Amino acid sequence: CLLLNILFSQVILNVTFVRPEKFYISGFYNIPYTQYFYIFLCFVYVMTVIGNVFLLSVICLLKTLHSPKYMIVFNLALTDLCGSTALIPKLLDTFLFDRRYILYEACLSYMFFFLLFGSLQSWTLLCMAYDRFVAICFPLRYHSIVSKRSVAVILLFMWLIIFSFLAFTVGNINRLSFCGSLVIQSFHCDHGPLISLSCNDRSLNKIMAYVALILFMCIPPILIVITYVFIAIALSRISSKVERLRALKTCSSHIILVATFFLPLVATNIASVVTYLHPNIRIINSCFTHTIPSLLNPIIYSLKTEEVLNAIKKLFQRNRLKIIAN
Repeated sequence: CLLLNILFSQVILNVTFVRPEKFYISGFYNIPYTQYFYIFLCFVYVMTVIGNVFLLSVICLLKTLHSPKYMIVFNLALTDLCGSTALIPKLLDTFLFDRRYILYEACLSYMFFFLLFGSLQSWTLLCMAYDRFVAICFPLRYHSIVSKRSVAVILLFMWLIIFSFLAFTVGNINRLSFCGSLVIQSFHCDHGPLISLSCNDRSLNKIMAYVALILFMCIPPILIVITYVFIAIALSRISSKVERLRALKTCSSHIILVATFFLPLVATNIASVVTYLHPNIRIINSCFTHTIPSLLNPIIYSLKTEEVLNAIKKLFQRNRLKIIAN
């Protein structure tokens, strides 16, 4: 009986995981007047909400924008809005009001939604590149290849795959034990800093982190670059310089979006691997990387895309006529 009790106790120890009630988010180290930085982020969030809600409303209200291309733009604006909402309000609550302790379950939820919308932004930009690739390289077959149905299937498949993968990735944190420090060295419930606090085998979590990095931060920009190589080849075959510039102009908004999203993200990750980055610098870079693109995207699409500009003018003219009629 004693031997059985010892074996049973050993089994219980092997399957019991130490889960803390709360984590502590450290944020910046000894920087004065950080409240001004968070107030600036509050301004960024307000403008992000206004810009993306405006773009979503314009696309919904005007039938001329009910096309496959603007289904993708709508998805980007939605993920920008949700991504900023998942990150900034909680960040402001944590640091402006000094509520740095976060419940274990709330931390995992925070992490999941932050990763989900960031990953969706990345793959939505790839969908935009696919749209431009077909439009320029196969213009006569564009409407048969890029239809509303095909775009809806691509976007739905993308949401399901990313949601499932990240649910599995974040869910795997439940198999980790936290028996040491509970201080997360970041400005939010970041996956890497959090799993580094665990005191049991985290090899599967590291593998999932590397897979996520490849899927969401490496594959989309590589495929986007490849599509633009084919686009450049197709443009070089157009004899008319005016036609070539007109076709290139349709890609300009997307190129700016890709640059503002991927370049800071890739630069920050490379810098952190190649050299030592002070936590404060890493936090500021990460904050800007995950907030500024969502602010700029609706502005770029509203000002750089002729279709959207014309649609906005029609919308204002329609409202003006309604006011005059009343």
